[in-house]
Amino acid sequence: MLELQDGVLHIESFLALTIGILVLFVGKRLNDAFGPLREFSIPEPVTGGLLFSILFGLVYFIAGIEVEFDLAARDALLIYFFTTIGINASLSDLRAGGKPLVILLGITIGYMVVQNITGISVAALFDLPAAVGMLGGTVSLIGGHGTAIAWAPQIADGYGIGNAMEIGIACATFGLILASIMGGPIAKLLIKRHGLTATEQGAQDVGLTQEEDRRGINHLDFLDAVLAIHVCAIVGLVLNDIIADLGLKLPLFVTCLFAGIILTNLVPKSFPRISGRDWPTRTPAMALIADIALGTFLAMSLMSMQLWTLIDLAGPILAILAAQFAIAVSVAIFIVFPAMGRSYDAAVVCSGFGGISLGSTPTAMANMSAVTQRYGPSHLAFIIVPLVCAFFIDLVNALLIPFFLKTFA
Repeated sequence: MLELQDGVLHIESFLALTIGILVLFVGKRLNDAFGPLREFSIPEPVTGGLLFSILFGLVYFIAGIEVEFDLAARDALLIYFFTTIGINASLSDLRAGGKPLVILLGITIGYMVVQNITGISVAALFDLPAAVGMLGGTVSLIGGHGTAIAWAPQIADGYGIGNAMEIGIACATFGLILASIMGGPIAKLLIKRHGLTATEQGAQDVGLTQEEDRRGINHLDFLDAVLAIHVCAIVGLVLNDIIADLGLKLPLFVTCLFAGIILTNLVPKSFPRISGRDWPTRTPAMALIADIALGTFLAMSLMSMQLWTLIDLAGPILAILAAQFAIAVSVAIFIVFPAMGRSYDAAVVCSGFGGISLGSTPTAMANMSAVTQRYGPSHLAFIIVPLVCAFFIDLVNALLIPFFLKTFA
């Protein structure tokens, strides 16, 4: 499970998952101990993950040993999480999300254009090529690590940016940190300033209410939810293969999300099942699995960040990210919140937009989960934010990136 070779400590998948669970518990203990972390709804995996990434960084600087994780288990958890979101989506929610979904998508596309222009403009102040600015734009921020890794070789070869991979990963990493800590404070500000309260009651989309936690679930409830997730994931895998054959490549978690939505809304809730139970939409067991999958995924993502790779690039990257952060916060508060109706749902969406704008889809979901656990559920937010950031953004970004590179680089 552990292998030290050429100064790199390789940690295999099983142990990496175990450490991720430990990180999550450490984050909870720290949030319980320090009031400001709870007050600003900082997700527990973010607290623990950042602490451990710093500790692993110290190991590198003191002993010269890089810590590298096998993250296969983490990627499986992402499939679990987004499948639960699809299973929890009802047609009534999708209909309600129609107009807000279009509005949020329009704002996000406009913001993506601004994000690229910002990155290019700040890079120019440092006499850096426009391609470097793109690496500090939607390539790494809205795109995340995956998009940065995918585009870096092309930018390195096509535009002479030899360290494109390091720049892209550095921007994605710092962006993930900023996205993780900005969503909760934005929601708290809006909720307190406008006296907002949750209009919905009952089950959470992620995690359990206090009443559900006290009542508990049994092993068959849990296994029935797991079975439904696996059925949807299998359908999602088949959909992914079909779409790939048509020439369109989508992340697997996106097609699993859609499989969950399709099965939930095509199969009657009371359709006979081998478990003898109704389809587990918004059951406590489903919410519990979503919470476990999301929390552990994010903890593993943050603890595995190799902070020592960012030191040499800190100056220009921090300048780009400072500008991007200020714009993202301003857009969330002054554009997204009014456009979404100045409601509690709008405040939760703004916390998710913080994750979209600088981080990743799981970060957006973790931000919203932390807020709704504290203030109450928002089913609308958990429908429209995943659809915007898990599906439409990838398609738009695939068009924007080559356009900006061809136009400005």
